[in-house]
Amino acid sequence: MPTMIKKDQIADYIGFQSAPTPWHVISQEQINQFADCTLDHQFIHVDEEKAKATPFGSTIAHGFLSLSLLSHFAEDFSVIIDGFYMGLNAGFDKVRFLQPVKVNSRVRAHAKTLVIEEKKPGQYRLCTEVTVEIEGCDTPALVAEWVSVQMVK
Repeated sequence: MPTMIKKDQIADYIGFQSAPTPWHVISQEQINQFADCTLDHQFIHVDEEKAKATPFGSTIAHGFLSLSLLSHFAEDFSVIIDGFYMGLNAGFDKVRFLQPVKVNSRVRAHAKTLVIEEKKPGQYRLCTEVTVEIEGCDTPALVAEWVSVQMVK
């Protein structure tokens, strides 16, 4: 569940660490669908037999697939300002892919609110540091600083 805050609480939520999101399994079907959407059919993602011969021993998710799951995970880790009526993705200040995600791995996100500032009346810029954890792995799949805008009445 997102964390709902009032405008007068914004300062209290700089540095806020949300609870980890629920786990999500990266299936071969999801990897294949992502390959079809992005036209990226590199064998390491879609050819299970050829991928067995790589150092990973199996197919791996596209880095951009792991990154795109932030939209899904945000449903749980977001800080939402009271009066929110629309959110916009403003991009990333930083993205680093640190560890490939093997097929059938479970991943989840950890998020820390770095910045909340009102840029224009009713428009709040948020920067959230998000780490995508791979179950059983010491190195995360990725770390990103995600910038978003909340439109607030």
